[in-house]
Amino acid sequence: MSKFLLGAVLAATFVGATAPALAADISGAGATFPYPIYAKWADSYKTQTGNGLNYQSIGSGGGIKQIIANTVTFGASDKPLKVEELEKNGLVQWPQVMGGIVPVINVEGVASDQLVLDGPTLAKIFLGEIKAWNDPAIAKLNPKLKLSEAPIAVVHRSDGSGTTFNFTDYLAKVSADWKSKVGSDAAVEWPVGLAAKGNEGVANTVANTKGAIGYVEYAYAKQNKIPFADLVNKAGKTVAPTIATFQAAAANADWVHAPGFYQILTDQPGEKSWPITAATFILVHKQPSDAVAVAEAVKFFDWAFKSGAKEAEALDYIPMPDNVVGLIRKSWAADIKGADGKPVYAAK
Repeated sequence: MSKFLLGAVLAATFVGATAPALAADISGAGATFPYPIYAKWADSYKTQTGNGLNYQSIGSGGGIKQIIANTVTFGASDKPLKVEELEKNGLVQWPQVMGGIVPVINVEGVASDQLVLDGPTLAKIFLGEIKAWNDPAIAKLNPKLKLSEAPIAVVHRSDGSGTTFNFTDYLAKVSADWKSKVGSDAAVEWPVGLAAKGNEGVANTVANTKGAIGYVEYAYAKQNKIPFADLVNKAGKTVAPTIATFQAAAANADWVHAPGFYQILTDQPGEKSWPITAATFILVHKQPSDAVAVAEAVKFFDWAFKSGAKEAEALDYIPMPDNVVGLIRKSWAADIKGADGKPVYAAK
């Protein structure tokens, strides 16, 4: 079984398909971006507490739909909801962890960190305007690299995706043509390309398609050894995707003044900033129908803040800063309440 197929199977069996779920198990669904770290945290949490996390890695769009429909304890999305959307649906939102989105490639003879792209060129590739790997625009950015004449096969998400939201948000910031012709959202009308479901599907399709380029959360590229391109950032510097460049971009985030924790981290300033950095968010109801289940979910995510930083960094995610975690805990205590009006979380 390939690593990619295994990842997809894990995403299904993680939800308790192979064994009865324990009473204390927590149900959630949504973003594929954080799936590798949520899976790791869930294993550790189960070992320490006996409680499990039943998480369906179905994409941010699906996670938002399921939490609004109240079919899961929590939803997970890489596309943050604006305050108006949160209030309309009676939801609370917070960032759980941050990471980077990377262009992954399958170009003969080209390894990770060898190919350089900038935002406008990347936009033209995904618009279908740059059709071959030896196009002059790519060659200009890579004067020492022998580029193939192979046609470019664009791969994008088929499902509603926060990874797509952040990727297209970046393209819209660096390309006026992209902004006017396609725009940014969790799902867009792609001008060209092959569609695949989830970060897992895009990773799998790129790895098995010669001449392909796609976009995935960095952990999927690293774990599955898919070559990725470096990018020219807002400061004009060529940067590679690393924990340091993700942290550099995240350092500019002003969470204190972000209503509902709404924050987008693409195209941040700074010479070391990775240009497609993103946070991933958790959504729960302010007045949940099952306050006990939400309290268990909050306990899990609080445990992850306290004990999961090293595991997050090992997978090249960025833990939330302590001051932000403090703001999140205050939000839990103030905003999430049971039918009796009592908070599900007691601020410590």
